[in-house]
Amino acid sequence: MTPELTILILAALLQCLQFVLYAVPANREIGPGYTMSARDRPPSREMSARTARLGRALDNHFEGLILFSIAVLVITYADKSGAATTLCAALYLLARILYVPAYYFGLRPWRSLIWMLGWLATVGLLILALL
Repeated sequence: MTPELTILILAALLQCLQFVLYAVPANREIGPGYTMSARDRPPSREMSARTARLGRALDNHFEGLILFSIAVLVITYADKSGAATTLCAALYLLARILYVPAYYFGLRPWRSLIWMLGWLATVGLLILALL
């Protein structure tokens, strides 16, 4: 298995962890009656700001994981794995790990800078896949 595929698996496991970090407080705050429903109406209670941030960080990782997955699969399939692609993949994962607490605690402008690091690492992987 390439290092990039290993990092992709770790990023997917991070996504699973993020889901739990969000789902547990969301169920406590909104209640399982709502979270297990069809959600045809807004919840009767609001989530705390920090729990809502965990939800947005989760959604953001879903979005970022799409491009990152494409890049890793192309790098692997094209047999272009190397030091530069491994570094880009590792930077993506590091950025995604740091992004969760940065978003949770509302660290500005660090949250945006961390997000940009992950995005640039993904763009780097995509460019390296073309070379």
